[in-house]
Amino acid sequence: MNVTYGKGFAVAEPKTMREKVQALQGEMLKLPQYEPETKHYFHAGMYCREVFRHAGVLIVGRVHTKEHFYLIANGTVTVTTDDGVQTFTGPHIIQSKPGAKRAVYAETDATCMTFHVTECKTPEEAEIEMVEPEDLRLFDAHNKLNEIEVTL
Repeated sequence: MNVTYGKGFAVAEPKTMREKVQALQGEMLKLPQYEPETKHYFHAGMYCREVFRHAGVLIVGRVHTKEHFYLIANGTVTVTTDDGVQTFTGPHIIQSKPGAKRAVYAETDATCMTFHVTECKTPEEAEIEMVEPEDLRLFDAHNKLNEIEVTL
């Protein structure tokens, strides 16, 4: 099925959740960006990434290449999953599979964490090992905005 936008150009309607989240990310590029507070922990072959976001913030994540746990530690968030869009109040854990790309909307202030098995020692090394390369990376491994020019 096609959807027509504007004056006569059409795009294919996204079919998978990943395609829908990718399309959402494209629209979000038009808006001011939010830098979430992010902390990194490395210990005993594990990496934990802790991300705090304020209520009302929508974050689109990168595509992970390995299975990992996604923990809503506290707060309420609405998350895209393979089973559709779902709302969870922490504590709640999701088992993420490779290829997942999530959009997470904070209904309240919330802290979410991912847990990865790795021997990496820095966020940059972990990103290379665990995340698909992306042509347009708005954020670095520390969730700081990259200095790039976006043409829309």
